[in-house]
Amino acid sequence: MVLHPKTKVRVAGQEVTFCCKASGTPVPKKYYWYHNGTLLERKVHRYGSRLVLRGLAPEQAGTYHCKASTEAGAVKSAPAQLTVLAQGQQSCKPEPEPSFVELPSECPQDAAGSRYYNVGRCPPAPCADSPADPSECGADAGRCCGVRRMEMREIPCAGSLLPVKVVAECGCGPCAQPRVLVQGRVTAADTGEPLRFGQIFLGGRKVGFTGYKGSFTIEVPPDTRRLVARFVDRQQRFVDAVKVLPFNRRGGAVYQEVKMLRKKEPVDLDGSRSNAIPLGEAGGREPVGELVLPAGTFLRPSGEVFRGIVKASVTFLDPRDMATASAASSDLSFTDAEGEIVPLRTYGMFAVDFREGETGAALQTGPVEVRMDAGQVQMPEHLQKMKLWSLNPETGLWEEEGVLRPAGGNRGKREERTFLVGNLEIRERRLFNLDVPEDRRCFVKVRAYSNEKFNPYEQLEGVVISLINLEPQPGYPANPRAWGRFDSVVTGPNGACLPAFCDGQRPDAYSAYVTATLGGEELEAVASSPKLNPNAVGVSQPYLGKLGYRRLDHDDPNLKKTAFQINVAKPDPNNVDETNGPIYPYRSLEECEEAPVSANHLRFYRVEVDKYEYNVVPFKESDLTSWTGDYLSWWPNPQEFRACFIKVQIEGPQEYMVRSRNVGGSHPRTRGQLYGLRDTRSVRDTLLENTSGACVEFKCSGMLFDQSLVDRTLVSIVPQGSCHRTAINSLLREYLSRHPPVAENNHTAAFTMLAPVDPLGHNYGIYTVTDQNPRLAKEIAIGRCFDGTSDGFSREMKADAGTAVTFTCRERPAGRESFFQRLLTAPAEA
Repeated sequence: MVLHPKTKVRVAGQEVTFCCKASGTPVPKKYYWYHNGTLLERKVHRYGSRLVLRGLAPEQAGTYHCKASTEAGAVKSAPAQLTVLAQGQQSCKPEPEPSFVELPSECPQDAAGSRYYNVGRCPPAPCADSPADPSECGADAGRCCGVRRMEMREIPCAGSLLPVKVVAECGCGPCAQPRVLVQGRVTAADTGEPLRFGQIFLGGRKVGFTGYKGSFTIEVPPDTRRLVARFVDRQQRFVDAVKVLPFNRRGGAVYQEVKMLRKKEPVDLDGSRSNAIPLGEAGGREPVGELVLPAGTFLRPSGEVFRGIVKASVTFLDPRDMATASAASSDLSFTDAEGEIVPLRTYGMFAVDFREGETGAALQTGPVEVRMDAGQVQMPEHLQKMKLWSLNPETGLWEEEGVLRPAGGNRGKREERTFLVGNLEIRERRLFNLDVPEDRRCFVKVRAYSNEKFNPYEQLEGVVISLINLEPQPGYPANPRAWGRFDSVVTGPNGACLPAFCDGQRPDAYSAYVTATLGGEELEAVASSPKLNPNAVGVSQPYLGKLGYRRLDHDDPNLKKTAFQINVAKPDPNNVDETNGPIYPYRSLEECEEAPVSANHLRFYRVEVDKYEYNVVPFKESDLTSWTGDYLSWWPNPQEFRACFIKVQIEGPQEYMVRSRNVGGSHPRTRGQLYGLRDTRSVRDTLLENTSGACVEFKCSGMLFDQSLVDRTLVSIVPQGSCHRTAINSLLREYLSRHPPVAENNHTAAFTMLAPVDPLGHNYGIYTVTDQNPRLAKEIAIGRCFDGTSDGFSREMKADAGTAVTFTCRERPAGRESFFQRLLTAPAEA
């Protein structure tokens, strides 16, 4: 499906046009349209790939989707929502919804003991639009609810007034069109070596190459619902990786680590004789099966039989090895006869590469036999449903090649075995799969939070949640026998719902291993030991006990805290304790997606106890649609985010909080006005005694949102202790003196500068990274800052490398306030 119908809002009496388009061989010409799942009569609506509804009535609201079909199969579109408003009804309420930001620690708490302040938000919902020209399908950006007016408020905080802008009124305007990107790195699954200058394909179209370090950026084409990318090693050392990459439709970049499977070394076969190649014999395991190649089966592309020496490479991805899940291709799905995308459960994938021994020319095969050991199938019901599939590299969907049927095992030593046998002709280089369609499916609700407080209004969007389905050993649920499939979903404003196999009869028939990453950073799961706390996990008892929640470090504290495992126990509809999440039946996807935050769900969180950020103009970095065009916006351009950090070295016995205070410096509209605050705790250098370093974010200098004038941000760096400045980087001092005006640095307990407009680099102690994702820009800049280089990355602080300014701090005499405290309590005097 290359064009999906779009969600629309109309007023009663108007008309609406929905469009869809499918591609395929043969070209699909038959389209069917459905309203709330019911087929609309073609004679009444006279539709093809376009559905036009005139004189809309309220009862025509609901979901619409189309289905395209040919003799080769069918495919469904994603559903589109139609909202029909009554005459005079507003689609965008002028009153903003509540949205809270945390105030700095020096601000007083309110009557309820909270330090959170309601700044309001406008939900980015579509607005009623005048119908566009029906001939234009998907061309208009539409209108959305957004900020119409903001007001400045001032909050008394420790002897001064803290400015904050709040949303005063919402209204309809053009929808934001943020760029949607997927970024990441492609490396070998076994050694981690990068795929250098590998080719990247979307569908059959080449869109670029990976970089020297394996890095890549893909701009997601508009209207994409399923992003299928193929990574090809031009040196043919790796099996082509076909990945279904998750992305955030609301804009920004999602980061993905892509693993490639190394091709198995080729073996020499005699093309004039019968040959058998085992599948999955590595690691001392019994093979899952074998590929039987009769004499004379190898063919040149012309059809001529080749009987010489064949270089045969058969690479098997064995799901009994837990480490192989990340290297598997596609998302293990196929399209059924109704056009639904349905999941598969794998028993193994294999890629074949046959070449002539002397010339290296590629060979095809006539009929070959795939034999699978039935003893490797632990679920008896799967034996009747086992099929052979091949992967379509353009759609990322598996296509049925044939059924595997039971046959006798009279093959030498294996007489006592039963084999499932299927036939296959290898005409092109595809990946093949031994799979069963699995209909015992559920959804798992997961949310990600910015910290361990789990406040509903501090949820993170754009987090990639990944779930691997495991088949546990009987009686040993924590010791899986194999993985069966995997899925990744990006969190939205209401979390994410991940498909998973489940069982209603045996709670531990399937288990799931779940992880979460944001810009390459792993988030932490809630602890399960020494004591399991249902309130922290987010799931109430007794259902939590049935799920058997365990964080990865449950038995071994040395293991990571970034994953958890659960039994995917299908909820019992007759048990009230199991009807409120976090597991939902497959038909209840809408209920899962719209579940309130008070319903049961599983949780991840960012470990950020030593960081604090405050913006005068509120903005959620995980939701780019929350950006507001304002002179005091920390990020002036929603298409491109420039993160700036300064490295501070501190010589002293402790770790210290360091604050950057950022105000307008040279722009007439912002001079002297606060942009925001950043607090960061210094990190101890393990190699230097009594030395720590801090990488502190500051607001970059540059154009403001109107793109007319540059503002040199006035940045003050103040350590929160009894500290005095002892050194300034000589190159930075020289640069600032050569680019006036020069900020006064007349207080030894702080460092002040008019921030450089140029991206200076580690020699100056300034680290600047530009990216379409603010989180990713910051993560890369922090990694370089810790390392003290302009192109490296480290999570270990090297405090004396690439620093801008040095402070010496000592323990303060009892009863004496630090300069920072005096700045808060008596700012004028300080």
